[in-house]
Amino acid sequence: MVTGAPEAGPTEGAEPPARDEPLDAPLTILLVEDDDADAFLVGELLAGTALSVDLHRARTVDEALATLSLVRVDCLLVDLGLPDAVGLSAVERVAAQVEALPTPPALVVLTGQPDVRSAGDLKSGADLGVRAVAAGADDYLLKGEVDGDALARSLRYATLRRRSAAQQLALYRSEVRAAETTRLERALLPKELIRDDRISVQVGYLPGGNGLLGGDFFDTVEREDGTLFTVIGDVAGHGPDEAALGAAMRTAWRTLVLSGVHQDEVLPLMERVLLPERGRPEVFVTLCQAVVTPDRGTMDLYLAGHPPPLLVTGAGGTFRCDEISSAGRGRALGIPVPGIWKALHIELAEPWTAILYTDGLVEASVAQSTAGASVAGPPAGEPAAEERPRRLGARGLRGIVETELRSGTDGIVPRILRRVLDLHGGPLVDDAALLVVGWAGAGATTRGERTSTLADSAEWSRA
Repeated sequence: MVTGAPEAGPTEGAEPPARDEPLDAPLTILLVEDDDADAFLVGELLAGTALSVDLHRARTVDEALATLSLVRVDCLLVDLGLPDAVGLSAVERVAAQVEALPTPPALVVLTGQPDVRSAGDLKSGADLGVRAVAAGADDYLLKGEVDGDALARSLRYATLRRRSAAQQLALYRSEVRAAETTRLERALLPKELIRDDRISVQVGYLPGGNGLLGGDFFDTVEREDGTLFTVIGDVAGHGPDEAALGAAMRTAWRTLVLSGVHQDEVLPLMERVLLPERGRPEVFVTLCQAVVTPDRGTMDLYLAGHPPPLLVTGAGGTFRCDEISSAGRGRALGIPVPGIWKALHIELAEPWTAILYTDGLVEASVAQSTAGASVAGPPAGEPAAEERPRRLGARGLRGIVETELRSGTDGIVPRILRRVLDLHGGPLVDDAALLVVGWAGAGATTRGERTSTLADSAEWSRA
């Protein structure tokens, strides 16, 4: 069955429709034939078959190439004796064009002459058929030796082979992208370098939207003298470029710490690494670095445009969770304004836990009606607009942390991340990272928990 006149061509300015057709859907065939009688014969042959065809026609290769930019074609049926191309040149020109399309159509040669003069030599039909297939054709047919059923079968088989090849290519590309993603994820989820078994490190990473990659990074390293360094950072933006930059920044930070650079010099040197590595001048990085003395009694906190961590002291039912002041916060790395980064000195009472995070967590939207014991509500005296979404904020995150800590620290990171996702009602807009570093005290006899979680927003939202 044939729909569309043999002369039907593209409509000027039309867009090729995007479609994913079942096997029994009509095929869009572009016949490239300058002879009216032969074009009519092809239409009649296909009309007598069970194959449903939407037939278009072009008289020259140039006209066919113009049609391909406007019409989504499943298969081309090309003659080898055209006004602007004779012999294999027709196949080569069309094949070169179709391979550049997102979904390359099949290419079947249908010629009326068993012998075609090409490059001055007379080639047999069989030899020319082999050469045509080698040049990019999927099949080679002679007009006088093919009936309607054979023609329809050739068109369908060629189309199915092309679709199968396209699916295999898409699968291969997907596997390559997955492998690249895995390598970047390993760089974003590093193995902490800590000798002190009493230190616990729990990390979690939640890419924003439904993506797999983002620019948040974190790491924890203990120097030879016992000084504990931990960092969490956020590259502005979201995507593979930001993820690669985040991995580079984390590697630079670890290198600086392990090389013995003074803690006051780490952030300035990190900025020197950032400036040539970033792809655009507007890209910046926020960062929080905490340095704990070997006796675990004091912490120096460095903030570069980053939210301050939460500090939990005490254990069991007597713990206390506080928001550390951001009064000493400096500018983000990469922002071209004067400023330095000074340490905020904090005395630590054991046991203690520092909870570092990126702003993707506190920027989650929470409906007013969900505010309860686990999420701090608006300040006293301010009216609460019913059901109006609001930002979770640091106070809201602190409320979630306090609620989850009542059930202990085991699995605290995934529990906090899931709770934020539940309150937000789905995948977060921005990437979110959570780093929980704890010290159980000098008398602790159990090894600190070491876990890492790479979450998928889409999967978790369906859980």
